[in-house]
Amino acid sequence: MMIVAAAQTIPKRKNTTENLEDHYRLVNLAADHGAQLIVFPEMSLTGYEREFAAELSFVGNDMRLDKLKNLASNRNIIILAGAPILLESGLHIGMFVLEPNQPERIYTKQYLHDGEEIAFVPGINRDILINLEGEVISLAICADITNPAHPARAAALNSTLYIASIFYTPNGIQQGFSDLQGYANLFYMSVLMSNFGGMSYSMQAAGQSSFWNNNGKIISGFEGAGEGLLIVEKNDKDWKSTVLETT
Repeated sequence: MMIVAAAQTIPKRKNTTENLEDHYRLVNLAADHGAQLIVFPEMSLTGYEREFAAELSFVGNDMRLDKLKNLASNRNIIILAGAPILLESGLHIGMFVLEPNQPERIYTKQYLHDGEEIAFVPGINRDILINLEGEVISLAICADITNPAHPARAAALNSTLYIASIFYTPNGIQQGFSDLQGYANLFYMSVLMSNFGGMSYSMQAAGQSSFWNNNGKIISGFEGAGEGLLIVEKNDKDWKSTVLETT
């Protein structure tokens, strides 16, 4: 059995402390429901930002992540949390991969959205794989999913679960749904997607965090905006899911 969760959050602008508190609360809630992994939306620790990204950025082994790392170990859960991350190669849209009792790993967004190049540099082609209960998991951040080469590479690495951390507005979410459903069917990978459920960067997010099985069938998801968790459980080859709305 494997249980994973997608967090749908509403970030507080320029308030990393409160955003971290939201992460602690939702990680504990996911762990209480048996989740072994939780993914948050794009740049979840700061909210989606460009102009303030450098000011709000995290670095490798950032002390502000110590409590999240302890939660990962104490609750035995993998935490995928997003932030602008400053590395030697530049400022990236990144994701911290915090695994129980393991050094942190960092995934960086490989394909930038138009306009993001003003603040960020694209990530290098260094794919991170997570092995969990017989599943091979690949990671994506937002515009990564607009380039079919990205999920194709995940499939070539024998990934069985593709996890997308995004920030999509109501105008873009249907295309995102179409892309992810198509990848699930084409590459025979299940797909878990986490989106913001409220305002970020002065724009309304669409919410609708969702899960598709490896036939491209949507199993469940949020109907719209709001905050909470999508809990997905696999028993043998069957998936079931529950939406826990906290707002």
